[in-house]
Amino acid sequence: MPNIVNNGDADNHAVSKNACNRPVIVIRPPSGAFYLDLRELWSYRELAFFFVWRDIKIRYKQTVMGAMWAVFQPFFAMVVFTVFFGKLAKMPSDGIPYPVFVYVGLLLWNYFAFGLAHASNSMISNSNIIQKIYFPRLIIPLASSLIGLIDFAVASVILAMLMVYYSMYPILAVWYMCRSCCLLHFLVLWV
Repeated sequence: MPNIVNNGDADNHAVSKNACNRPVIVIRPPSGAFYLDLRELWSYRELAFFFVWRDIKIRYKQTVMGAMWAVFQPFFAMVVFTVFFGKLAKMPSDGIPYPVFVYVGLLLWNYFAFGLAHASNSMISNSNIIQKIYFPRLIIPLASSLIGLIDFAVASVILAMLMVYYSMYPILAVWYMCRSCCLLHFLVLWV
């Protein structure tokens, strides 16, 4: 049986023959507190794709509304926040229409909350796969948090419609929102 210690660097593999003429692969651990081998993650990108695809099929196959839940949940939360905080409590939104103001915040918050919850539970729910084969362990939380991007993209269509309705066409805001989404994704993986 091979003695495998994870370091993620294929160049440092020491290969020798044991008594049964089978190769023994020793993978040395990395030095330093934090090591991220992007080359190894890239080489396992198909595995990440299949993890994402598997979770998407499971997620939307078990619901009656399917992907429409990704639209309804933030939309109705936006309506509740607009009525209670915008109309009744008269909270300021600095000149931005309150539904757009609330919906942008809800989109980013929902993505962060979804990614954090699913990334943290993914290692436990996939423990049987982790114990059987070698692959970069970061792929599992990465794949589970990428599923939230689909909900984010579907719900962003409603944001685009809200912005058109309120005659808002900020091109720079789209860049900031994409950058914030990428930052949230890496923050979820870091936590």
